[in-house]
Amino acid sequence: MTYRLFYSPGACSMAAHIALQEVQAPFTLELVDLSARAHYRPEYLAINPKARVPALGIAGQPRVLTELPAILMYVAQQHPTAELLPTDDPLATARCQEWLNWLSGWVHSAGFGAIWRPERFSNDASDYDRIRAQGRRTVIDAYGAIDKQLADGRRWALAGGYSVVDPFLLVLYRWGNRIGLDMHADYPAWSAISAALVERPAVQAVLRAEAVSLDG
Repeated sequence: MTYRLFYSPGACSMAAHIALQEVQAPFTLELVDLSARAHYRPEYLAINPKARVPALGIAGQPRVLTELPAILMYVAQQHPTAELLPTDDPLATARCQEWLNWLSGWVHSAGFGAIWRPERFSNDASDYDRIRAQGRRTVIDAYGAIDKQLADGRRWALAGGYSVVDPFLLVLYRWGNRIGLDMHADYPAWSAISAALVERPAVQAVLRAEAVSLDG
C-alpha cells in the first residue's frame, strides 16, 4: 500500500513520518509549510479543510485521513509485523490510545496551542499574553507528569515496548527545547528515552529528511 503524507518539518506530522519509516511502507511526502501558512492555501484546503497537518492520503481512498492519533493507529494496525501497537492485550492497546489522546488533546492542543496559536482561544489580542502564559504552565505541568511516568525504569512509553506513542513523545520533547525548557536537566527519564529514540534508523532518516534536530 502506498501513502501520501502531508507534513511540515518538525510539526506533529513528524510522528506520522517516523511511523511510516518504521513500518517500511512506500510513501511520498507533500510539504505543507506551516511557517508560510501553506495550510490555509486553497489547494491544501481542498485536500484537508481542517487546515492542519498531518493528513494521510491512502491509495484507493477518496479522502485523506486526518488527526495524528488516528493516523498513527491506522499505520500501526495496517502493518502489524512492525509491532508498533500492542494487539494481544486490550488494556495495553487502550493504554496506547490513552497516551495518544492525552498528548494530542491536552499537551499539544491546550498547551502548545495556547503558546503558539493564542488566537484560537480569543479574538481579543490583549488576551494573548495571558493565554500564552497559561499554555506554558499547562505544558510544564504535563511534562512533569510525563517524566514521572517514564521514570519507573521502562525503556519506552508503553511497558510492553516501542510503539507509536514514542515518536509523538519525541516531537513534544523537541518542542520543549523550542520554548526554552531545560529538557535534559529537568526531565531526565524522558531525555534518556529520547536519546534512545534518535538512535533508531527510522528516526535518523526522518530528522535528516525534515532537516530538524532534537534541540529544536
